[in-house]
Amino acid sequence: MSASAPKVAMVAGEVSGDLLAGLLMGGLKARWPELSAMGIGGPRMVAQGFEAWWPCEKLAVFGFVDALRHYRELSGIRHQLGDRLLEQRPDVFIGVDAPDFNFGLEARLKAQGIKTVHFVSPSIWAWRGKRINKIARSTDHMLCMFPFEPELYEAKNIPATYVGHPLADAIPMEPPCEASRQSLGLPLDAPVLAVLPGSRRSEIQHIAPAFLQAVTELSHQRPDMRFVMPVVPSLREMVLPLVAQYAPHANIQLLEGRSHEALAACDVTLIASGTATLEAALFKRPMVIAYRVSGLSWQLMKRLGYLPWVGLPNILLKDFVVPERLQDAATPQQLASDVLDWLDHPAKVLEVRQRFIELHHTLRRDTARCASDAIAQILEEGRRG
Repeated sequence: MSASAPKVAMVAGEVSGDLLAGLLMGGLKARWPELSAMGIGGPRMVAQGFEAWWPCEKLAVFGFVDALRHYRELSGIRHQLGDRLLEQRPDVFIGVDAPDFNFGLEARLKAQGIKTVHFVSPSIWAWRGKRINKIARSTDHMLCMFPFEPELYEAKNIPATYVGHPLADAIPMEPPCEASRQSLGLPLDAPVLAVLPGSRRSEIQHIAPAFLQAVTELSHQRPDMRFVMPVVPSLREMVLPLVAQYAPHANIQLLEGRSHEALAACDVTLIASGTATLEAALFKRPMVIAYRVSGLSWQLMKRLGYLPWVGLPNILLKDFVVPERLQDAATPQQLASDVLDWLDHPAKVLEVRQRFIELHHTLRRDTARCASDAIAQILEEGRRG
């Protein structure tokens, strides 16, 4: 191994994983400009010089049923990738999120002497806590984005480092609302709702109809309201007929990506549970979190859950700071009512903004540098070993 130019293999799943891995790669490239990286990734990683053997969208499954439906294909990809990496012998493998895919791959590589790092702890503190035993077999080091996580791993003798959340570094402490509205062609004085039903096909299928019906309800009650809806380009053709069916007369603007501009520009966001809710909190935006999956997935998830919250802002603040409407409770009427409640109570908005500012400071740790420091130490251990 060349200490100045390590060879890194990475796997990032879906849009959020590509975002996190792209930010991590920025830190790695700053430390090792000649670094080479390959595996499964998306456009943000490719922009950093990553060689994507498969696109990250291949791992974008949603819920147990969707995962079972795609099991054969995903298993085949993981086997082929493992063969290729064992042949090429990278200096370190970094699995970015996608735990159900990555832990099996990491276990195989670790057993063959390749150092493995996992970036983004799965939510063992929220559900499926027994996975920590599988993590111990798979991962040499866990990079944690939340401050309470390392002690959970240390209790099981799994080395772990709190590196903060890269989004807290990337998102400004003061969101550029006016500039974002101008960039998106939105009036400065109209109420704006950002509609984020998710970045996976199954999320669009299960969540978008209720969101769009809520938009129709809101457009009737607040005719001056504007709506922006970021859409993953590959899902645009799926979204267009849903908009035509459920919100044909609403003043809704579909955006090609640009979710951060939408969050900066909005007064409130209607948002699917997931990483995007943390992004909304870092933009200091009040939100209504909703979540819908297939009936079978919902029953399984209810049995395995530990916490009273599902939204990351609520979990991190240990409080119902923003409303969560799950499964059958996520009706268009309820979602619209929750949005209006934020718009009608500016004092509540100021209160939640302050709590999000405090959260932002807690999570801002120069993640790319902290993570690359930890990875450099792991590489040194591998060299000595």
